[in-house]
Amino acid sequence: MGFRPLHDRVLVRRVEAEEKTAGGIIIPDTAKEKPQEGEVVAVGGGAKGDDGTVTPLDVKAGDRILFGKWSGTEVKLDGEDLLIMKESDILGIVG
Repeated sequence: MGFRPLHDRVLVRRVEAEEKTAGGIIIPDTAKEKPQEGEVVAVGGGAKGDDGTVTPLDVKAGDRILFGKWSGTEVKLDGEDLLIMKESDILGIVG
């Protein structure tokens, strides 16, 4: 993929949601919520400060992250649905 986000933006691939509950009930596609967990595909160069210094991002490609329900902008690259969001929209890194 030939795409690199700018500045403090991150490109994220959503992790597929579970199709069954813990009790074994199968959830249909229409009742599923979009997952709030994803994998970082690419990161920008970092946030620029007022004085021109660049602060590198805390996340890197390959990190599994949690993000807010309405975070990011959905885009389609190479036939794949991805999200572009600011680093500040990321709630945390899943260890």
